[in-house]
Amino acid sequence: MLLEAAGRPLVPVNIAVPMPGPGQLLIRVHACGVCRTDLHIVDGELTHPKLPLVLGHQIVGTVEASGQRVGVPWLGWTDGDCRYCRSGRENLCDRARFTGYDIDGGYAEYAVADERFCFPIPEGYHDLQAAPLLCAGLIGWRSLSFAGDAERLGLYGFGASAHIICQVARWQGRRVFAFTREGDEEGQAFARSLGAEWAGSGAPPEELDAAIIFAPAGELVPAALAAVAKGGSVVCAGIHMSDIPSFPYELLWGERVLRSVANLTRRDGEEFLALAPLVPVHTEVEEHPLEAAGEALARLRSGAVRGAAVLRL
Repeated sequence: MLLEAAGRPLVPVNIAVPMPGPGQLLIRVHACGVCRTDLHIVDGELTHPKLPLVLGHQIVGTVEASGQRVGVPWLGWTDGDCRYCRSGRENLCDRARFTGYDIDGGYAEYAVADERFCFPIPEGYHDLQAAPLLCAGLIGWRSLSFAGDAERLGLYGFGASAHIICQVARWQGRRVFAFTREGDEEGQAFARSLGAEWAGSGAPPEELDAAIIFAPAGELVPAALAAVAKGGSVVCAGIHMSDIPSFPYELLWGERVLRSVANLTRRDGEEFLALAPLVPVHTEVEEHPLEAAGEALARLRSGAVRGAAVLRL
């Protein structure tokens, strides 16, 4: 399913099976998660994609040469030599290339990936259930690490990432407060079923120690700052967010911290994929055939997806 230009629907096309180069693997795709980042690319909010482009950066498949099952995440290549890579911050590499953005991704029967950036998939996870771990899970895990040891954790936007990280946070002994769109009773019930002790919109019933904002809505930043106690952190987890409105310094004062999360590292992947079976993380998946990728994106845009949408190949 090919994106020819921003703002256009994906179109089904037949293309040649890609040829792997040195250090690359040819992967037969079994499943690919549908991510909000894909929407940002389609909608032109991430402005420099390779075009035409095969979207998709939560790929689960088997290596044609060996039969090994692997996962391919958003971070697809780094130079390994810049100051960021040398200091363990390869997620910030200025020359980084990303799957489903700079490199054709998993909305296709085959994909090619750098073997250094492929992860073994934990046993016990079906292909469809494993796919959301590769971005929703990894970005959520990195975001959670920046929340420190916060006991009272707010999750703003209860979608693919939050439904995974809610489970991890509860396993760690944290208290979870889930924020959804006003009136989203189904989403609130879903959050409570995964261990959130409160779910709603507006102000939480008590102060938070940290908040993670998964929804790409800048107006949530002042709201989250107002909800966290002194010394608390607000972590913006998305790759794109609408403009943050101005807010009084009082909301930031008291040694509150506001920070973003950019991409992921291979270490994040190794840590989280080792942890997921221990929790164990269960991913709620809405399954779509490849040719319905446009419909899956539309459902994601409207907020109709419960958990994560995944394409079945």
